[in-house]
Amino acid sequence: MNRFQKVVNKLTPKFVKQSVIKDYSSTSSFKAWIGKTFFGIENSTLETNENIFSVVSRLSNTLASLPFKKYLNYDQQFDDHMDRLVYFPNKNQTLDQVIGVLEVSRNTNGNGYALIIRDVRGQLDMLVPFNPTYVEPVIEQNSKELWYQVNNDGKTFYFHNSDVIHVRHIAGSGNWKGISPIKVLKNSNDFDKAVREFSLKEMQSLRDSFILTYASSVDKEKREAVVEDFRRFYEENGGVLFQEPGVTIEEMERNFVATDMKITEEITRDRIANVYNVPSIFLNSSSSSFSSNEQLMQLFVNMTLTPIVKQYEREFNKKILTKKERLAGYYFKFNMMGLLRGDSDARQKFYHGGIRDGWMSPDEARMLEEMPPRGGKASKLWISGDMYPQEMDPTLRKSNKSSNQDLNNEE
Repeated sequence: MNRFQKVVNKLTPKFVKQSVIKDYSSTSSFKAWIGKTFFGIENSTLETNENIFSVVSRLSNTLASLPFKKYLNYDQQFDDHMDRLVYFPNKNQTLDQVIGVLEVSRNTNGNGYALIIRDVRGQLDMLVPFNPTYVEPVIEQNSKELWYQVNNDGKTFYFHNSDVIHVRHIAGSGNWKGISPIKVLKNSNDFDKAVREFSLKEMQSLRDSFILTYASSVDKEKREAVVEDFRRFYEENGGVLFQEPGVTIEEMERNFVATDMKITEEITRDRIANVYNVPSIFLNSSSSSFSSNEQLMQLFVNMTLTPIVKQYEREFNKKILTKKERLAGYYFKFNMMGLLRGDSDARQKFYHGGIRDGWMSPDEARMLEEMPPRGGKASKLWISGDMYPQEMDPTLRKSNKSSNQDLNNEE
C-alpha cells in the first residue's frame, strides 16, 4: 500500500466495511450479498440457456482449479499471508471459490468485484466477493481517483479502488464497467428462444390426418356420418383402420423439419463462442481444425485464458501485495502448465528434450507429474552425450579420454 492507500484504510471506519459484509457469516441468511449473483436478470438467461451455462461454467471451473502461487524471483513461497489468502480469504469460502464467483459474475454481469478488508498493518484480513448489480464505479472530481459506490440495504458506501478487486470484460472509452456478454447476446438469445418455441408448437400440433376417398359422391349428411364413424372407429381401434370396399384411406404426411432448428442452434452456438472467445468445439460444434487435443488446449490457453489470468494476476499483485513486496520480487501467478502438458507421449518427449538439453532437471520433471523429488543428482542439470553434470570438467569425460588415447596411439 502507498501512503494514500494507508490513509484511506485508516480513515475508513471499520464498521463501514463490516456493514457491507455483516450478513456474510455462517449463521447469515445471505440475503444481502451472498447468492444474489445467481438471481439477477442476466443470470436468468444463464439458468435457462444451456450453451451459455456451459461456457460460463467451463471458464469459471477452469480458472478456479488453476494452481495459484506466490513467488519470490521464481522461487515458490508459502507463508502465513499466503495460507490466509488460499484457505481463509473469508469465513465461508476458499480462494478457488472466491475466484469461481468472480468469474461467474464477470461472464454474466461483465464485472466481478471483491472487497479487500485489511488489518491495522494494511495486510489482507478478508477478501469478500459481492453482487456487481449494486456497484457503480465513480471518479472523484478533485483527485480524479477511481472509487466504487456500493449500495446495500438502502445505504451507500464508497471504497477506494485499491481496496476492491475488479475483473471485467472489455469496456468502452471512458467507461470503467465491463460490458455484459449476455447483453451482447440478447438478440441471439431472443431469436434462439423464438425458434425453439415455434418448433415446440409445431411438434405439439402434429396430428395424424387422413384423406377419405369414396368411389361415388355422397351428400352432406352421409359425409358427416361417414366422418363421425371413421373418427369413432379410429379411436376405439387404437389407430387400426379397416378399409371398406369402394373407400380409399390415405394418410397425410406432416413431418417435423428439424433442419432449420439445427442451423439456428449452430449459428447461436457460434455466436456464444465468439462473444466468450472460446473454441466453438467446446460447445459441441464439429471441427476438423485441430489434429490433436494439445493444439486445441494451446489455442484455448493463448487466446482465452491468458488475458483473463493476466487480469487477475495484475489485480492481486497491485492490491494485495505492498509496493515494498513487489520491488523485492514477490508476485502472484497462476500455473497453466498443467493445461499444456498434452498426452503421455507429448509429455514424454517434452521432459526427455528438457532433461537431455540441460534446461530441466529430473526432479523438476517429477514435480510437474506430481511425484516427489529424489534430490541428489536428480536435482542437477545434465547435458546430452553421456549425460554428465554441466559443471564437470570436459577433460574428465570418458569419451574425451578414449579419443585422447586413440590420438596418442596413432602418434
